[in-house]
Amino acid sequence: MQASDFSDFEQQWEQWEEAAEERIHSVFRRLDRIAENNQWKVIRAFQKHRVSDYHFAASTGYGYNDSGRETLDLVYADVFGAEAAIVRPHFASGTHTISAALFGCLRPGDELLFVTGRPYDTLHKVIGKPGDGLGSLADWGVTTKIVPLLPDGGVDWEGVADATSEQTKVFAIQRSRGYDWRPSFTIGQIAEMASRLKQLKPDAIVFADNCYGEFTEEKEPTDVGVDLIAGSLIKNPGGGLAASGGYIAGRKRLVELAAYRMTAPGIGGEVGAMLGTTRSIYQGLFLAPLLVGQAVKGSVFAAAVFEKLAFDTHPRWNDPRTDLIQAIRFAQEEPLIHFVQAIQKAAAVDAHVVPEPWAMPGYEHPVIMAAGTFVQGGSLELSADAPVREPYIAYMQGGLTYAHVKFAVKLALKELWARGFLS
Repeated sequence: MQASDFSDFEQQWEQWEEAAEERIHSVFRRLDRIAENNQWKVIRAFQKHRVSDYHFAASTGYGYNDSGRETLDLVYADVFGAEAAIVRPHFASGTHTISAALFGCLRPGDELLFVTGRPYDTLHKVIGKPGDGLGSLADWGVTTKIVPLLPDGGVDWEGVADATSEQTKVFAIQRSRGYDWRPSFTIGQIAEMASRLKQLKPDAIVFADNCYGEFTEEKEPTDVGVDLIAGSLIKNPGGGLAASGGYIAGRKRLVELAAYRMTAPGIGGEVGAMLGTTRSIYQGLFLAPLLVGQAVKGSVFAAAVFEKLAFDTHPRWNDPRTDLIQAIRFAQEEPLIHFVQAIQKAAAVDAHVVPEPWAMPGYEHPVIMAAGTFVQGGSLELSADAPVREPYIAYMQGGLTYAHVKFAVKLALKELWARGFLS
């Protein structure tokens, strides 16, 4: 590419940037208000439970009487409008955390019913197949049913009613879109789901996978009737500082059962040395409302710019937001791969690494992932990934600062421009 071509791109970029930010100004004001209200909610929970510097002390061994860990659980319960919570660095991922919650609630002969369609790819091995020998839910005699969503992305209530049986013990909701071209579910929609599911089978448990959704709205699923939620600390609530971990929150008895799965029956959440992680988990939670707001702003900006250039995006720039994820659809495989590689080039960490599609454990198709993050897999930080299959959709999420997301969008467009995918 000639120097004049780069100059042409810079001029175009300035126009795209200015037009997008003028268009999305009113959305940013609304997002700032959500971040403020969530920030105040977190501060009030810290104050209520008298968080002090001694709560940040490291524990070892069994971790008996770790007041920092015990208070952290109380703070999370308050922030999420729940009776109880467990927050631990010992959870390896969101999938691990969700698995502990489901295994805690379900017993042989029970049935798990996903009402929001096919769950995220990494849960498929947790669900498993009868006799698979992996210790999956199916291997332990738990049946799973999945009710596909309607063409418009809504819940098929007729299908859910038909699928519900005497054995149905847990209704499962996935808040985020996963690798689907559909809207994520807002808190208002989740409240309606919880209400209808309780009417359908009052003794069943309503569970929600809350990954990517925390602090994007002013309420959480446990504020509006969901019995149990789970999420990852290296996503939204860790605030970019938690180096590992997950949380489970909800009704006290259900959280207790999940804790028995996390450690062992009879032990539960009473042990577990925090090993010096407590301060970063507290501080990450404190920062999370602000940083989630920055990430969501970045997604709105990306949608506005790409829509201006005639790309399909989901959600669109002015759609309601209930998670971090911005989906962008490409016409073919090559620009999809270059987009993800450009997001990697925009990172502060490992920018020199060139990601390639690979057969990632837990996924059914080759996946290309950009993850130049301070915390490995930390998707509150800017990252992008895409299963390399039709339709060619990249899923961008996170960004600890709005400026970083803008930088990445600019670099991605420059890459597409240089390769002839932009006019």
